Amino acid sequence: MGVMESERRDAPNADDAPAIEVPSHVTVVARRDRTSGEERMFHIVGTAHVSKQSIEEVRRVIAEVRPDTVCVELCQARYDALTDPSRWRKLDVAQIIRERRVPFVMASLALQAFQRRIGERLGVRPGAELLAAVEAAHEIGAAVVLADRDVQATLRRTWHKLGLFRRALLVLALVIALRDSEELDEADVEALKDRKQIADAMSELARVMPEVKTTVIDERDLFLASRIEDTPGRVVVAVVGAGHVDGMLNCFGRSVDRHALSQFPRRTFASQALSWIVPILVALSVGWGLFRGHATVAEMTQAWVLPTACLGGLFTALAGGKLLSIVTATLLAPLGALVPFTNVGATAGLLEVWLRRPLPSDGEALGRDPLTLRGAWRNPLTRSLFVAWAATFGTTLGAAFAAVYLALRVLL
Repeated sequence: MGVMESERRDAPNADDAPAIEVPSHVTVVARRDRTSGEERMFHIVGTAHVSKQSIEEVRRVIAEVRPDTVCVELCQARYDALTDPSRWRKLDVAQIIRERRVPFVMASLALQAFQRRIGERLGVRPGAELLAAVEAAHEIGAAVVLADRDVQATLRRTWHKLGLFRRALLVLALVIALRDSEELDEADVEALKDRKQIADAMSELARVMPEVKTTVIDERDLFLASRIEDTPGRVVVAVVGAGHVDGMLNCFGRSVDRHALSQFPRRTFASQALSWIVPILVALSVGWGLFRGHATVAEMTQAWVLPTACLGGLFTALAGGKLLSIVTATLLAPLGALVPFTNVGATAGLLEVWLRRPLPSDGEALGRDPLTLRGAWRNPLTRSLFVAWAATFGTTLGAAFAAVYLALRVLL
């Protein structure tokens, strides 16, 4: 295999492709086909998703290379989101809550809002370079391959790897992302494609949240490289975010099980058993405390009910829940924290949906306007999602406090 960096201009192509001057942020990889032994050329275009220069660069590379296949860093869901203006009108927030997809949808909304805000300031639609690649491919009759892993698989695998504390940190980071960010100009955006800056950013992400880097970056590097290498054609152009280029180069030639990387994480028997640990510990603490005469039934009940009910209701109120949702979360929290299959957040969230009655226009606003924290707070759809998550988080936090208190009350 030969790898030629973007500094190598006049990079060689397959026999029937013209030699071109390789633009900046383009890496050319020459590989032999595993079956036929035929030489294949891969032009990997590293982009920033809100860059006018990236749009022009993508179009130029495809027009001059005239590849057989164009791969883009999109899955079907993200492609539909970019091309279907009515998609947000169809958003069923009640179904999202019932299927316990609240954290994943909130993450998607926050990330898209951040990109939309930057794109609006620069006059570039986020992901425009990916759509430009698809359009340019159609113009020359090249095949188009959506080469990325399904976004829901990425979000679910990321959430599954995070513990309660890191999940809270991630949600906090997403909330901060909804606030107005500092001004960026085109030079700032183009600097995001600098490989040294990318390497530094990846190192920092690995230090702060290694689980996120593993699923959002490393696994997708493997998936993208494998999918691109398996596409047909002697000449292939791949358009991906600049942050994936170096990782993909290290993954070329490796055997990758893309099906395994696309699986939604399932709860194992051990993880399901763990969900009963708190109820069992609480029951044992209460039983032992009563047996030893450390406390009365009323005292033990109060020690459990107060933290779970108060924190469940408090967080629901902080999320802006209606009075009925707050009362419901407060009353259900003590029971919901003891019985794993009782979902306080889903109940409060569905009640909030019923009370607020979101309209299709509310979903359309999410897809049309750059979302801010204030805008998310006012939108009935996102407010219902906030309430569902907050009720769950408050109940879980209250249960943790109560369980620790009861254990210490018995042991000390």
